[in-house]
Amino acid sequence: MKKLFIVGASSLQLPAILKAKEMGLYVVVADYDPLAAGIPYADEFYNVSTIDEDGICEAAKACNADGIMTLATDMPMRSVAKASEKLGLHAISYETAIRATDKYYMIKAFKEHDIPSPWYFTVSSLSELEILQDRLSFPCIMKPTDNAGSHGVVLVSTIKELLDSYEYSLQYSRGGNVIIEEYLQGQEVSVEVMVIDGEVHILQITDKLTTGAPYFVEMGHSQPSCHSESVLEKIRQVTISAVQAIGINMGPAHVEMMLTTRGPVMIELGARMGGDNITTHLIPLSTGIDMVQATIKLALGEKPNIEPMLCCGAAIRYFDLPFGIISSICGVKETEAIEGIKQITFVKTIGDKSNPIHCSNDRVGFVIAQASSAKEAVCLCEKAIKKIKIEIK
Repeated sequence: MKKLFIVGASSLQLPAILKAKEMGLYVVVADYDPLAAGIPYADEFYNVSTIDEDGICEAAKACNADGIMTLATDMPMRSVAKASEKLGLHAISYETAIRATDKYYMIKAFKEHDIPSPWYFTVSSLSELEILQDRLSFPCIMKPTDNAGSHGVVLVSTIKELLDSYEYSLQYSRGGNVIIEEYLQGQEVSVEVMVIDGEVHILQITDKLTTGAPYFVEMGHSQPSCHSESVLEKIRQVTISAVQAIGINMGPAHVEMMLTTRGPVMIELGARMGGDNITTHLIPLSTGIDMVQATIKLALGEKPNIEPMLCCGAAIRYFDLPFGIISSICGVKETEAIEGIKQITFVKTIGDKSNPIHCSNDRVGFVIAQASSAKEAVCLCEKAIKKIKIEIK
């Protein structure tokens, strides 16, 4: 029985843990939280943080892993890459993992390969920022170089806002570095990718909905993209170039870009599956491709099947609630019965606080739907959200 070592055991990793068990694998997980949701479903557990690179290396060696992976989270990719390199397993290189998880090295690689990307500056102190301020144009984006999920991302329109918001972005930076970059305006898309033997395969292009300025938290996704074929082809070309510039020669990639007046411009990418249920749920619903299984197989050195078997629309929409305490949630069972509604999930419940949405952790829950087109799937999600009654005190 082959052993799969999954770095992380939170609910985000559950789809990989359950799929690996379904595939007949011996599943080992590691997490700093001894009560992580995925531990009861695994065969073996190591109480090690996902970003403790040396600890993950030791655990992977101790369990004699045949493959190492993580699902839809950025920073653990460094641990995955380092452990895989040490054990001679299948993963991206550690150097590639750094470029894929540090926004400075990422955008630097884009510039070196002439890939459309924003102007940028990095700073590690308020004094550096003060010196830099005369070289900036507003509005611009400020964010930590090494975080995800919209943590620490903010739009600033003046020098005063820039200086006032610096500490907000800095608090989410693990390495103490913040990047200031061009504010890209247009329509945002993501591209779901699988790289096999160095060949970049584009599985799906996703249209995105965000809160907009100033925090840009993602509130919805739909597949396939509704843009014209000429635009989609430009997106594919930029995607392939960006993935190759970072050095991803195997495994999944999640690429984000903005469609601007000058064409598609890169925002960032991850050397992992897309989060927000994009690759775990929407990809199977729209294409029939099991991207989780494909990622597991690649980690084990096997070749996956990524031929599409469906041509449907799929969408997810998140609840956007006013600030306050959730006092009641009604109509969920009736809404689940609507044809095409595939999942309704709440991550907060009665008695929990509904906060203003500044990052992905502030979202209360979501609805996922499948239909004959992306537009119809979005309509189903919106219908479901209206049908569910949530009272806030």
